[in-house]
Amino acid sequence: MAMTPRRGHMQISEVANGILDPVLAKRAGINTLLLGSWDEIAGADFADCTRPEKITWPRRASEMRGDGGGYEPGVLTIACEGARALFLTHAQGELIQRINGFFGFPAIRQMKIVQKPVSAPMRKNRKPRPLTGAAADKLNDMISGIEEDALKQALARLGTAVMGARK
Repeated sequence: MAMTPRRGHMQISEVANGILDPVLAKRAGINTLLLGSWDEIAGADFADCTRPEKITWPRRASEMRGDGGGYEPGVLTIACEGARALFLTHAQGELIQRINGFFGFPAIRQMKIVQKPVSAPMRKNRKPRPLTGAAADKLNDMISGIEEDALKQALARLGTAVMGARK
């Protein structure tokens, strides 16, 4: 029995997963559930330096003949940062067991490790330039009726960032 959302409400994750899963399955052979659970599957040693990229399923001779055939596990390509790939190579047996335990069947027979950056480089938070002239006056008018100091300061920072953004 499929669960239906109560009173027409859906979580954004349900909508996003419904859109992304077919694309990921077709392009990479993985789903958002695997990506979302990767930190627990990879464990503390590899969660921050690895990312699953795709699962390549083997073409079977029986599939080409059209007789249905049996199931064969695939190869999981994992992106790993720099020298940590060596440690991942040594731990790949355990990681394959965790992944197969996650799926509930032997989905992965082998891992292919690709060395490349995994985490996005940290961007420095730049302070926006202070507003001047008419823009500063307009922002001050907009927040003048707010009594709570913390809220007023937060809205001033937001307004400065939005109104001072380069076009």
